[in-house]
Amino acid sequence: MVAAGPRIPNTPAHRAVGDWLVAQLRLSADTVEVQEWVHVTARGDSLHLRNIFARFRPAEAGRVLYVSHWDSKPHAESDPDAARRRDPVPGANDGGSSTAMLLVVAEELKKQPPVVGVDLLFVDGEDYGTFEGESPDNLIGSRYFARHLPAGYQPLFGVLWDMIGDFSQEFPQEGHSLQRAPEVVERVWAAARDIGLSRIFRDRQVGFITDDHVPLLDAGLRVIDVIDCCGDNYPYWHTTQDTPDKVSPGALANVGKVALALVR
Repeated sequence: MVAAGPRIPNTPAHRAVGDWLVAQLRLSADTVEVQEWVHVTARGDSLHLRNIFARFRPAEAGRVLYVSHWDSKPHAESDPDAARRRDPVPGANDGGSSTAMLLVVAEELKKQPPVVGVDLLFVDGEDYGTFEGESPDNLIGSRYFARHLPAGYQPLFGVLWDMIGDFSQEFPQEGHSLQRAPEVVERVWAAARDIGLSRIFRDRQVGFITDDHVPLLDAGLRVIDVIDCCGDNYPYWHTTQDTPDKVSPGALANVGKVALALVR
């Protein structure tokens, strides 16, 4: 994904990676649906976006939703080098790690089908705009999905996976998740404890993080955020240094094990 180039809407790399994701998921999932639309930004730019929705056991009533964003940020606003803050973010951990993990989850679910229906949602345009104030140009894909849910869609629970792959991996419990879907937090953290990963899924709370789970919560879905962000724990966030060498294979495996344990 990173080798293709920054996954910024309206660029050849963005189109190529989206096509590749659809092709990869069609090798594993029972069905793959693509939501395509044009988002007009506050500046008047037209962004060609798509969400990718891969489903396992689509006829099953009881479902689990997993979410990742697959785009990358246009500008490295937090880069320590001020001269590079207009450069794109490679997005290896931010967007890349969770998407890669769910691709392998899809392969595993192909080999051994889950006991429930599972939906893998890859949302676009999460990182396009600023996260300061009430910007309409971030979380674009999750907002779109929340407005265009499948008829009667109400999964048992959902998990947004974000920035999961760094070497100093640690997941505290995020504020919106605890406040609005505490039973899902407990379910996920219990699954992690059961497979010996309580050192990573920590029983401590952090503040409220604006992420793709918020529009889904607003739409009535019980979705929590599993995120290892930001600052000292991952100093490469929104910088030009968010590259594949910062991503740990062991960290990806840890989260993939939890994701599979929740649906088997």
